[in-house]
Amino acid sequence: MGSATREALARSVSALADLGSKADLATAEDLFAAGRVVADSAQLRAVLSDPTADPEGKAALVKRVFASLSEPAVTLLGVVVAQRWSSHDDLLAAIEELGIRAIAASAPRNVDIVAELFTFGGAVTSDAQLELALRSKLAGTDSKVALVERLLAGRASKETLAIVRQLVEQPRGRSIRESLRTAARIVAAQEGQTIATVHAASPLPEAQAERLRSVLSATYGDLKINQVVDPSIIGGLRVQIGDDVIDGSIASRLAELRLQLAG
Repeated sequence: MGSATREALARSVSALADLGSKADLATAEDLFAAGRVVADSAQLRAVLSDPTADPEGKAALVKRVFASLSEPAVTLLGVVVAQRWSSHDDLLAAIEELGIRAIAASAPRNVDIVAELFTFGGAVTSDAQLELALRSKLAGTDSKVALVERLLAGRASKETLAIVRQLVEQPRGRSIRESLRTAARIVAAQEGQTIATVHAASPLPEAQAERLRSVLSATYGDLKINQVVDPSIIGGLRVQIGDDVIDGSIASRLAELRLQLAG
């Protein structure tokens, strides 16, 4: 992410915070819809992401094109297009991120979106046919959305369903695994948390997972634990938090031993 995009995203997120409770699930749905319209129009995408274009002119264009959307969504879109982005892909990513953040900020406290995204991600990872169905270029978007709705009906909140539906409707070259991880990170960030991905040979008992979270939080701040079951780990744990990797797995130690013996 370029410096221009980082600054633009920070201003956009600040604008979302300023709206407070006015930004909700409906706002997010409008933002997602607008992002898809921009993505599908090369001309609109070029104009709105042009760093040399007049910011006020771009904001006025947004009001005309998206006049039917809710006021909070149009306000946020105006802020977004008035910024300087490193690329039009960054512009589209920002619109999506604001939508995800709006959902996270307005979701009821008893809704754990991150956990639901992790659960769905685990289902995708463990089912090759499901992953293929969601990434296949032969299947239409409508059929993929219908599949997601069937899978999540009664199993996930409407907030999580809205996010996953968006990821399927506008993949932007990402795999479903990658987009789910990104969405979970954004939700966690909106909640002031960081995600620790823990790879283990088998699921950690709840008490052990909580102890691990507590220990890591002392260094990294409030954390969400994402468990990934990986038999190749053999034993021990491999933990990734952002760019930091803590590898205490038996597989890693055996690999190091083999290197020492080979040397």
